[in-house]
Amino acid sequence: MPTITLTAGTIDYTDTGGDGPVLVLLHGVNMDASLWRRVVAELGPTVRCVCPTLPLGSHRRPMARPELVTHRGVAALVGELLDALDLREVTLVANDWGGVQFLVADGPTDRIAALALVACEAFDNFPPGRPGKAVAMSARLPGALWLSMHLQRFGWFRRAPGAWGWMSKYPIPDEVMDAWFRPAQQDRAIRRDLRTFALSTPSKVELRALTRRMASFDRPVLVVWAREDRLMPRSHGPRLAALFRQGRLVEIDDSYTLIPEDQPRRLAAELARFVTTELPRPRR
Repeated sequence: MPTITLTAGTIDYTDTGGDGPVLVLLHGVNMDASLWRRVVAELGPTVRCVCPTLPLGSHRRPMARPELVTHRGVAALVGELLDALDLREVTLVANDWGGVQFLVADGPTDRIAALALVACEAFDNFPPGRPGKAVAMSARLPGALWLSMHLQRFGWFRRAPGAWGWMSKYPIPDEVMDAWFRPAQQDRAIRRDLRTFALSTPSKVELRALTRRMASFDRPVLVVWAREDRLMPRSHGPRLAALFRQGRLVEIDDSYTLIPEDQPRRLAAELARFVTTELPRPRR
């Protein structure tokens, strides 16, 4: 897996290459780039997919500057990644984590052609639902984050209602979840990064200001929401789509928050349609 060194530290990423439209696919807390494996496979070679593993608790390399692992800092890291890889006319795709909205709101956005918000944090829902709030709470208590990461070893905990059982409607393969949780289980520096991020949740005032600033984004925005989502309020999908002058909503059946896991084929079809029919042709 290739790596790239940015201001905060070195991250892993995957890149399918090619000359097609560029998607940069972003995951949430305690996940890595493999969240998108099935969507990438469905998209095939006609779309270039770049999937970074963000420092959100499942990264393998502790950050050199852990103080930058905040919602704003990770959003800035995404912008820096676009520059470092010289990616242009990019469609940013975010699932679960909503912090990329800071990049869209505050820039720089010259490399961003469009945005796809897929069942993610929005408005005042930071952190989202019980799982997100549980991580934030455990970050404040000595030893609690270590304990919560080790509880993830057990299948009953992974599928428990109110925890990961509300993230995906269908079980995620054990080998995938093992890889997601192993770094924070084994490396205290990874837990340090996760703790820093969990403690950086913006205030309600900051989140209201973020929503106002985001509305100025004048490029196409696809909002994809799960009708059965238990963490991201269903009302947030239409509200997000209405916020942008070029916003459009698609609702997905038979899925919870992790649509890339529950409905990868449907999500890939919507993303392919979006980047091939709704975006202006790339400038040459």
